[in-house]
Amino acid sequence: MTFKEHCAESTKLFGLAYEEVHRWLDEFMNSQEYGMRHRKKRHHEAGIRQVITLFGELSGPVARQHIISDLKQEGWTEQDPFPKDEDDFVKIGFF
Repeated sequence: MTFKEHCAESTKLFGLAYEEVHRWLDEFMNSQEYGMRHRKKRHHEAGIRQVITLFGELSGPVARQHIISDLKQEGWTEQDPFPKDEDDFVKIGFF
């Protein structure tokens, strides 16, 4: 999903765009080193915990929804395990 799509989804589901959460989760997206492989850096349970620390408890569900929306683009389903951290993300095969 694009930044605008994530913000629109958050507004619909949570009442606010939570732009700072989406920017933080996708911070490495435009880097030469990671590109679309940026998701391994923060798209997991450990990333959600970091979001809560940085932006507050209400941001946790927003981050989870962002990650779920992106993982579904990769073929993930609700029956699949949710990545715990960067190593788990790669181990599951999303990288």
